[in-house]
Amino acid sequence: MPVRALCLALLLFAPGFAPAAERDVAAGGAGLAEAIREAGAGDTLRLGAGRHAGGQEISKPLTLTCAEGARIDGGGQGSVLTVTAPDVTVEGCAITGSGDSHETLDSGIRLLEGADRARVTGNRLTGNLYGVDVHGARDAMVARNVIEGRQDHRVNDRGNGVYVWNAPGSDVVGNDIRWGRDGIFVNTSRDNSFRDNQLRDLRFAVHYMYANESEVSGNVSIGNDLGFAVMYSRKVRITRNVSIRDDQHGIMLNYTNSSVVAGNLVRNGANRCLFIYNAHKNEVAGNRFEGCDIGVHFTAGSERNAMTGNAFVGNRTQVKYVGSKWLDWSHEGRGNYWSDFAAYDIDGDGIADAPYRPNDSMDHVLWSQPAAKLLLGAPAVQLVRWAQSAFPALLPGGVVDPHPLMRPVEIDEPGKGGKT
Repeated sequence: MPVRALCLALLLFAPGFAPAAERDVAAGGAGLAEAIREAGAGDTLRLGAGRHAGGQEISKPLTLTCAEGARIDGGGQGSVLTVTAPDVTVEGCAITGSGDSHETLDSGIRLLEGADRARVTGNRLTGNLYGVDVHGARDAMVARNVIEGRQDHRVNDRGNGVYVWNAPGSDVVGNDIRWGRDGIFVNTSRDNSFRDNQLRDLRFAVHYMYANESEVSGNVSIGNDLGFAVMYSRKVRITRNVSIRDDQHGIMLNYTNSSVVAGNLVRNGANRCLFIYNAHKNEVAGNRFEGCDIGVHFTAGSERNAMTGNAFVGNRTQVKYVGSKWLDWSHEGRGNYWSDFAAYDIDGDGIADAPYRPNDSMDHVLWSQPAAKLLLGAPAVQLVRWAQSAFPALLPGGVVDPHPLMRPVEIDEPGKGGKT
């Protein structure tokens, strides 16, 4: 007998060994609880159409799949499913009816410490306080789910669509998240990847706190209070995201260091396309910031940030910066595109032949003393502005782009076939 066949035979007849089984679970009563209790490690439970009682803990490696019309309902108490074992999969199920307690993080699915390598895929989670809570589980995946939060609460009283806490290696991919507090909120974690999610009708689309060495890429935020907020974090890659009509900020860096913000599109926000607050040594490159009240608000001593290849298009104020230092917004001879700059390029190298200065000292006065806007039309104000444009040495400091670009970066908006 070949060695592999002999080993398999010995394993099959070993005491306590039982091959993984597939079990059909009928709706109603305590059928799901009994099936979980009686299942062996590695079994698959196939839930039939109808209501299955929630409030269940999965403490062994299992796979739960659902037939069309099957739903797991928590009845308004606690979390619908709580996972404490590794290698558990929940796929294709409708999950609803969690409790309403923020203290116990009542959720559609909770992945607790020990639920490593859990897979939550292709489910529809509706009417839960939190959608999926990844709370201490390592290397979990939450993918291709529809997550819709509670609309009977104020936004700040809702839970998050996906909450990641101290869960290294978590992947949150391809989900459609709506009507929560934050779409994806991560706190005190690392090595996470949030990719290709669609996030609508939320406070923050993606909210980072103390989460390092992670990725936020390819996500679409539409009509939220704030798109992508990265706070107190380092070495985060924020790339290829889209923010459309987000109210306060498209992208915010707050105490964020040594990170990359590249290839993102922010369009038609009511306030700031980009807000940089006390953030250092970041690379901001190849983004398009368009149609906001302020293209970029740069403040609180942010230093050593590389700003290159970005396009600032049609913003009412391109740059808001109050400071006495000169900031060079170019890198290796390549600056940014400014739609309000009447640039010329005699040698045809794609770089304008004159520097661009987006602000003057009168802007500084207006930002610090808003009442001074009443004087905008005064001859003295116009004289000061003319003098500073004619004699840049009179300027007290600010942003200067020594190498402005003649053409803006083009980034596609989802749902539109053409270029932006």
